[in-house]
Amino acid sequence: MKNGMISPFVIGQPCPSPPAAIVRSVDLNGPAGRLEAMVNEGAADAPFAALVCHPHPLGGGNLNNKVVYHTMKALNGPEWGLCWPVLRFNFRGTGLSGGTHDGKAEAGDVLAALDWLGNEYKRPLVLVGFSFGAAMALSACRGGDRVSALAALGLPTHAEGRDYSYPFLASCKFPKLFLSGDSDQYAPAAQLARVAASAAEPKRLLLLPGADHFFTGQLEPMQQALSGWLKELEP
Repeated sequence: MKNGMISPFVIGQPCPSPPAAIVRSVDLNGPAGRLEAMVNEGAADAPFAALVCHPHPLGGGNLNNKVVYHTMKALNGPEWGLCWPVLRFNFRGTGLSGGTHDGKAEAGDVLAALDWLGNEYKRPLVLVGFSFGAAMALSACRGGDRVSALAALGLPTHAEGRDYSYPFLASCKFPKLFLSGDSDQYAPAAQLARVAASAAEPKRLLLLPGADHFFTGQLEPMQQALSGWLKELEP
């Protein structure tokens, strides 16, 4: 990577012991009631388990969102070389999840999902969020030690006439990746760079050339950038 540029797309080395393609539905106990969720099983010796959080439900976001699905594949699919178990869930008021949309309290949903994931797999956790999901993921983990690393995809910094800042990032000591397109309409590159600069180390900012907020036509480079960073965390 040079000056925010990502090298051409190359699929990673396959997992040495790929998992069976097992997907199961689960119900989580969230602070507002049931949270509808789905888990893709990983390799038995996977060093991490991961949680992926979806974009804004009022814009149609849910656990089957295209970016969320491709993120899950980058973490779980044998062709990408990680083979981690991955949990996706619907925020309150979305799909079959109980409660109603709040806009801030969804950080509690993230914490409930992390609790389930930690109890289920008994291994360190990696948290990934896209757009609204990235904002809620960061809010849930502000200054804490709940996760080993966090990747924020398309973290919004400007939407509907409002600027968004994340001052608590200065106290977040776990490794952080800020991954967005350099043409993200909800995160102007200069604004996102300032947000990333405000975060405590360790951190990394990666901008995909020509990609918009939804990584349109750039999902494979997004997967490559994300999985490449995550592989640096593995023992």
